[in-house]
Amino acid sequence: MSIFRKVSPTGAVRDFAQVWTGNPYRWRVLAVAMLGTLGMMAIFIPKSELVPPAKPEITYISTFAEGRSDDEIMASNLKNQKIQDVLRAREAAREEMQKDLYRQLGKATGVDTDAIERDLAKEKAADEAKEKAKAKAAEARTVASQ
Repeated sequence: MSIFRKVSPTGAVRDFAQVWTGNPYRWRVLAVAMLGTLGMMAIFIPKSELVPPAKPEITYISTFAEGRSDDEIMASNLKNQKIQDVLRAREAAREEMQKDLYRQLGKATGVDTDAIERDLAKEKAADEAKEKAKAKAAEARTVASQ
């Protein structure tokens, strides 16, 4: 059973007409309702801005000392690069250890891991060839456009 089965637009219009015609204060109630609605709209609708807001003041925070020389910058860059190289080597070692564990698991379960590695190497070589071809084509377009 649906709730909308009991709702009828004609019945609603008939009820409204009966209440509207039978109420001696109908115009006053309508005026108060309209004033209340317009008052709420006037309060909640924002007023337009005539002047754009002032731009915020930006404060830049740097962790580096001001006035560093080029030698100091290069030294810090080299130090950071050495740290990044160590981190990448550790990550590569972890990845290789994980691959070795998967190889051992595959061999223990009877999977031909060598064939899978050959297929992956072929796919990687094909992807690298596509990337090189795209790079050469892009380089040729830039040379031709100059």
